Amino acid sequence: MKLPNGYGSVYKLSGKRRNPWVARVTTGFKMLPEKKRAYPIYKFIGYYPTRPEALTALSDYNKDPYDLKYSSITFAEVYDKWSDKKFESISQSNISGYKAAYKTCEKLYDMRFVDIKLEHLQRVVDESGKNYPTLRKLKVLFGQLFDYAVVHEIISKERHLVEYVDIKNAPNPNAFDRKPFSKKEVAKVWDCCKTNEYIQVILILLYTGLRIGELLSLKKENVNTEEQWFDVVTSKTNAGIRRVPIADKVLPFFNYWMTKNNCGYLISTPDGDPFVYRNYYDSYWTPFMEIMGLTHRPHDTRHTCISMLAAAGIQDKIIKKIVGHKGQSVTEVVYTHFEIKELIDAINKI
Repeated sequence: MKLPNGYGSVYKLSGKRRNPWVARVTTGFKMLPEKKRAYPIYKFIGYYPTRPEALTALSDYNKDPYDLKYSSITFAEVYDKWSDKKFESISQSNISGYKAAYKTCEKLYDMRFVDIKLEHLQRVVDESGKNYPTLRKLKVLFGQLFDYAVVHEIISKERHLVEYVDIKNAPNPNAFDRKPFSKKEVAKVWDCCKTNEYIQVILILLYTGLRIGELLSLKKENVNTEEQWFDVVTSKTNAGIRRVPIADKVLPFFNYWMTKNNCGYLISTPDGDPFVYRNYYDSYWTPFMEIMGLTHRPHDTRHTCISMLAAAGIQDKIIKKIVGHKGQSVTEVVYTHFEIKELIDAINKI
């Protein structure tokens, strides 16, 4: 069968060879004055064991004329190449976020990158079971990998369709699976905190309303144990930037961690290093939940704190100031001495 003009050609090399079939395309012509004629310049796509395989490679090339050394590169290989360079210039927390997003892409790992379509990306989002903030990170990862693929001519620019991935309407099985700790469960954590210093972390979360990321990134320089408050300077929302009271119940835990080692962060690993979320969650939170017979996620502590404050009759505006909830304006984060005392009195009621 004759191939169309400009499509390329497939032919067989002579002799005994493992891959005798060649696929090639003409990329231009070069004039040789001594010959008084122009000779074609070939780009060799590859060598293959059979003619059908060579024709398939030629067909793939014509669908998307990328550099053929990348014709079989997989999603996982693109991620490895991209991350090797990217991770040199970003923070550990960002690296952890990208790694967590990548874990949700397992169905794409072995796919050739050139075969990945919008429907494959959307399926990963729809079946991930993740909440919106996590899906935003996943979409950012998709965008980074497709940018890399375009720049390195793995795909054409027209194949960059990440902007059309819908993360707003993705189902989230965990969206309504937030449940506060019961009084019995809180009591159980108190009973167990004497056995391990890292169970104190759960109580700090319960009595501050902090997000786990806010606690793990809290630096000692932002903690004032004498006046019983600390500043959250990095948070997922503007309202999250706030001054938080330290309840009398957990003040001893803050004093303990402030003097534990030379780490600049309040909570640190046994080696004195700052925590990343996955390390804390996999190595500490999950095992402790199993030991205590509880089934909670770290964010449940935040809901517990809010519930305990509400049950204690604390005004909604005070609760918002303590936990940095939506509805608090950015201008409300600078508190007077009287307001701090008011917040401490409130947190001490739970």
